[in-house]
Amino acid sequence: MPRRRQRHMVGSGSDGTEDSDSSAEREQTNSSESDGNMPKRQRLTRASTRLSQSSQDTPDLKRAADHDESPPLTPTGNAPSSESELDISSPSPNASHDESQAKDQANRDSDKDLSHRPKRRRCHETYNFNMKCPTPGCNSLGHLTGKHERHFAVSGCPLYHNLSADECKVKAISREKQEEEVKGQEENNSRHATRHQTPTSKQSRYKEQVAEMRKGRNSGLQKEQKEKHMEHRQTHSNTREPLLENITSEYDLELFRKAQARASEDMEKLRIQGQITEGSNMIKTILFGRYELDTWYHSPYPEEYARLGRLYVCEFCLKYMKSQTILRRHMAKCVWKHPPGDEVYRKGGISVFEVDGKKNKIYCQNLCLLAKLFLDHKTLYYDVEPFLFYVMTEADNTGCHLVGYFSKEKNSFLNYNVSCILTMPQYMRQGFGKMLIDFSYLLSKVEERVGSPERPLSDLGLISYRSYWKEVLLRYMYNFQGKEISIKEISQETAVNPVDIVSTLQSLQMLKYWKGKHLVLKRQDLIDEWRAKEIKRGNSNKTIDPSSLKWTPPKGT
Repeated sequence: MPRRRQRHMVGSGSDGTEDSDSSAEREQTNSSESDGNMPKRQRLTRASTRLSQSSQDTPDLKRAADHDESPPLTPTGNAPSSESELDISSPSPNASHDESQAKDQANRDSDKDLSHRPKRRRCHETYNFNMKCPTPGCNSLGHLTGKHERHFAVSGCPLYHNLSADECKVKAISREKQEEEVKGQEENNSRHATRHQTPTSKQSRYKEQVAEMRKGRNSGLQKEQKEKHMEHRQTHSNTREPLLENITSEYDLELFRKAQARASEDMEKLRIQGQITEGSNMIKTILFGRYELDTWYHSPYPEEYARLGRLYVCEFCLKYMKSQTILRRHMAKCVWKHPPGDEVYRKGGISVFEVDGKKNKIYCQNLCLLAKLFLDHKTLYYDVEPFLFYVMTEADNTGCHLVGYFSKEKNSFLNYNVSCILTMPQYMRQGFGKMLIDFSYLLSKVEERVGSPERPLSDLGLISYRSYWKEVLLRYMYNFQGKEISIKEISQETAVNPVDIVSTLQSLQMLKYWKGKHLVLKRQDLIDEWRAKEIKRGNSNKTIDPSSLKWTPPKGT
């Protein structure tokens, strides 16, 4: 009859001493092994005690396991393989008593070392497999550094750089070997370094090799090479990196590839740490004039600018740049001091310029990209030709500074007088939003049309429009001297859409349904409250003067 298989555990207490229960069991094990007929024995380390605790029958083992902490389980359900995996030793049945004692002593020593060793932590790179690389035809496999299995940005895409995943791995191995050789040479040189040391023979030979490799730099591409480069550019346009072979020497090209790989590795580290995330708003702040603005939403700037996290924008021509040095040089030669187009309104320091999206396409596109940083529902970025942009500015001795703008379709079938409206964050809560809205309705009055903003409105836009509609209705009722109020007459005089008038009256509880008719109630308490605010506000400059408008409706497109 086969003997029952026994399990033994070697453990250590929190103070580094061995538990009495486990030492007693080891003595029993040593005495049982002296017979020479002991079957294969299985030893559990203290880190895996909790995993095997359910299968242990003796109370002594259970008490010993209470002193230990089990490591976190891996996704497979097993303990980490570093310290918690089973250490299976299989001595032969004929092993001597001295050999078994020596092995047990070695196991106890190793367990003591493990008890004082800090716990290891494994860092697993987490990838969102729902994301894809933006390069057309790429499956997100491989990485430019050759160290990662997947990528999600153009900076790490092998296909974008005209390489394969295997080629990136081969290049990574060769770069590591070269770096090890260079480190070894630097260590040897640093031992014998002097203040005025002449180059060593190895350094001289390496310098000669570099000079020889750089002699192969091509002065120009041959006809076949030019055709190949042009064909690649026509086929892939901006979705692939241009072919770089035969443009410069192999040495310089390899230096450029190393710099690309290093930059891609830095980007990957930032992505893993969560400092940057593809597909989200990477531009955190912009430097705009004398203001530094925190952005609210993502704007589709080119990736080479968006991934910087900070953008520098000229406040007059709205050109975006990568660094403050470039912005300083640009401002020194930028001749713009106001938006392009025609100045259609001026009163005091406030001016409004009418900019045609067809005539000033670049400026209007930059304006839309800038506005998207602060608007959630904006979808117009590049197709600006069918729109007119009315840009409000505030002038001082340095130029006309951007306050806000609204865009308007040249031919709107639904009579929208505003497609998109924005007040810059540094000018919010100062009355400029209502001025822009009032100006849009002033244009509708000149056109003899009834206008309404395009939906959906942003949260701040909806608040501003409701406040404006409320103020327009209360002012109309304050000046109204008749007995019967008609919604149609209010709409014709204020250019506000009847639907917007009805919704505002309902919110003010001034619209009632009685005997099959809708009646407009004149609430004197609301009118008096509005009038008191108007008197307290006084003659503010934040109002639109219709007499200052110099504008005629455009004739067609």
